[in-house]
Amino acid sequence: MTYRARLALAFLPLLLAACGSPPPPPAEVRYVKTLVVHATTDAGASREYSGEVRARYELVASFRVGGKIIARLVDAGASVKAGQALAKLDSSDAALQSVQAEAQRTLADAEAKRYRDLRAKNFISQSALDAKETTLQAAAAQAGLARNQATYTTLFADQAGVVAEVLAEPGQVVAAGQGVFRLARDGERDVLIQLPESAIGTLKIGDPAELRLWTDTTHIYHGKLREIAGAADPATRTFVARIAISDADARVGLGMTATARFVHDESDPIVIPIASIFQQGDHPAVWMVDKNQTISLRTIEIERYGDAGATVKSGLQDGDLIVAAGVHKLAIGEKVKLVASGQK
Repeated sequence: MTYRARLALAFLPLLLAACGSPPPPPAEVRYVKTLVVHATTDAGASREYSGEVRARYELVASFRVGGKIIARLVDAGASVKAGQALAKLDSSDAALQSVQAEAQRTLADAEAKRYRDLRAKNFISQSALDAKETTLQAAAAQAGLARNQATYTTLFADQAGVVAEVLAEPGQVVAAGQGVFRLARDGERDVLIQLPESAIGTLKIGDPAELRLWTDTTHIYHGKLREIAGAADPATRTFVARIAISDADARVGLGMTATARFVHDESDPIVIPIASIFQQGDHPAVWMVDKNQTISLRTIEIERYGDAGATVKSGLQDGDLIVAAGVHKLAIGEKVKLVASGQK
């Protein structure tokens, strides 16, 4: 047997073993923590706030006279029309006062007529007649007031709207002007938010905002900052602000929770975590994640570093998706699984 034949026989078992070996296991997909970058007015300052949908115009409905509530005619959440009865007081006392005042007016009228006849016969002076005429006018005014107060025992809605809150119940004695209902008028809607002190200097009336309802976070409503309270709440140290919704529809219900995000302008910087920066030679970079969950490096320019993170001067846009941590373990073109920042 030749040398070449003996050599082929020696390597034959190795070749057979190689052909029968299983394929290498697939590469493990890496899970990475990601972050959607947003512009901010200051490093670390959030521009998203949770709030409540409220009517632009709200009023507290109350009786013009005091008394005991005997009937509540509407419930919270009910839609009411202008002039609709909402609640009633016990009117027995008001009716008695009206009868008494009318009796006083009748008596004063009779006396005034008698004095006019006496004056015509020159039996009394003009001043005595004037006194009776004045008494008649006062009694007539008192009778009219008593009649009005008798009608005030029924509370009516001034305008169409929705009963946002019930503040008193039947059996309760209320004073004149004490709130019984909080009514939200039909029409324009606002989102009421609480602004921290740090945001007061960075926001102004008219700033645009994007609004999302918690019931449907995919749909974006648009609004503008309409009002900021002139003083902070003494308990929370926040400022109440209202954002007017410009395109509210039937899905925007009173009392719903909404998230308001103020739209940034070109001067607003983007701040990213220090851990998301990958040093590529002499230039900082970040790992970008595309729609196919494939990563790639993008060079960025850092304006400054701070306690809240690095302020990006150029290279990123609002809404970009980047890897937030573990950047030194990745490779260009690698497929990843996403874990939103804040999850474990």
